[in-house]
Amino acid sequence: MPEEMEVGTEKVDEIVHEAIEREGAWLLKAIALTTALFATLAALASLRAGATVNEALMRKSEASRLQAEAADQWAYYQAKGIKTAVQEASRTAWLAIGKEPPAEFKAAAKRYGEEQREIEKIARQKERERDAKSAEGDQLFDQHHRYANSVAIFQIAITLGAVAALTRVRLVWIGSLILGLSGTALVLAAWLR
Repeated sequence: MPEEMEVGTEKVDEIVHEAIEREGAWLLKAIALTTALFATLAALASLRAGATVNEALMRKSEASRLQAEAADQWAYYQAKGIKTAVQEASRTAWLAIGKEPPAEFKAAAKRYGEEQREIEKIARQKERERDAKSAEGDQLFDQHHRYANSVAIFQIAITLGAVAALTRVRLVWIGSLILGLSGTALVLAAWLR
């Protein structure tokens, strides 16, 4: 009987384990790198989300202030209208008793009417400014939501990256990459708006 051939399985086993180690090390490095990148992007998106919501709230506050100023102008407009009506009523009372009303009644009514027109212009201008500030606030709130949604997507991508690192399952890492790229697209879309 010929001698059995001895196969160096230990050497093959060692080579296979080294290959697995190298492959696993590469995968872990790639997962760590992409996860760190997504964490950085999430932090930046979170900062922008906070900044845009603050800006939106400021614009909405300005819109509220302008609304109050417009309401004040409309109240002033109404007061001038009441004064005009009082002058007209006084003038009518003089006419009703058959006397010529004093000229100040007509002049005052005319002056109040002219003042009303000026007040109306101011009130309408305040309303236009209010609408513009409110629209800016709405746009900033929309931008804030995009940033906030991207942060949530980045957090899920980071979580999947951690799971991929623990399990060394490439498919989970690919899911993390897809979500991270989606979050990046949302950040870019919000930033470019």
